[in-house]
Amino acid sequence: MIRRRFLIGSLLASVILGSVAQAQERETEIDTSLIQEMQLGNPDAAITVIEYASFSCPACKNFHEGLFKQFKADYIDTGKINFLFRESYSSRIDLWASLVARCDSGEQFFGIVEIIFEKQAEWARLSDPVKISDQLRRIGLIAGQEQETIEQCMQDRQKAQNLVAWYQQNALEHEVKFTPSFVVISDETHKGIGFDEVTNLIDAATDG
Repeated sequence: MIRRRFLIGSLLASVILGSVAQAQERETEIDTSLIQEMQLGNPDAAITVIEYASFSCPACKNFHEGLFKQFKADYIDTGKINFLFRESYSSRIDLWASLVARCDSGEQFFGIVEIIFEKQAEWARLSDPVKISDQLRRIGLIAGQEQETIEQCMQDRQKAQNLVAWYQQNALEHEVKFTPSFVVISDETHKGIGFDEVTNLIDAATDG
């Protein structure tokens, strides 16, 4: 197991983790190797597409309820690509949603992601953090998770810290500046691009 040490920035960490104690910059031992990649399609495909999305992002919701369905049918379900979904965190509510989606070892991840986006207006627009967390718990229950399991997941501070560091590492590596943002990896890597470029790059690499 490879352990790496990251310096979690005081501002981002305090906003995302929602803790006054995090306001002071400190070095924390983080093991990002523990974070599971959420994958669809063909893991052995010559082309990998990574989507960076925020659960509270309206554009991400619109993409997953619209263009993503045809994209999945054309490129993921056919085995043309390996598709990875990576969460981006603009606030702690995105992190809470991620913790719920990744409950139960991530076995229901993409199904829960679909529900989170479907019900985005019911939780992401609330101003009360308690009500937001309650709505996210309800999503977990809808997905068939046990109440006790949901509580354990949402209170898993070590996993939360690992996820924040993982997000920071990925965002830096792939120059993620907006969501949804995409990376296409084939013979070369195209970082932080919009969806309109993704299918063109895939088709060019596979001759259509």
